[in-house]
Amino acid sequence: MRTLLALTSAFALLLTATGTASAADGVFTYRYVDEEGQVQTGALVDPPSGECIEIPEIADWDTDAFRPRNHTDSRAVVFKDNDCESAAYFSLRPHGGQGSERLLLRSVVFS
Repeated sequence: MRTLLALTSAFALLLTATGTASAADGVFTYRYVDEEGQVQTGALVDPPSGECIEIPEIADWDTDAFRPRNHTDSRAVVFKDNDCESAAYFSLRPHGGQGSERLLLRSVVFS
């Protein structure tokens, strides 16, 4: 009986731990030009996986972020539009994938 209880408890703990792993660990950085015309660096720290994330600093105005750096443990797919649905996208590998100054983005999703 104790063995069955121990196995059941271990299985329940495993299910709980697996269900909470829903973030890409690490930092995703990008650059953008602020309202004063200055180049700034933005970051998403431990971003959620499987959700479209609009780049927050540029969400409300007509400009793009650029030069993304993916230092998370997940693949990052960057999009030229706000809702991660455009045909214009680029995939950045985990642990150091990067785009040039010419790679423009407005949203990203992590796998």
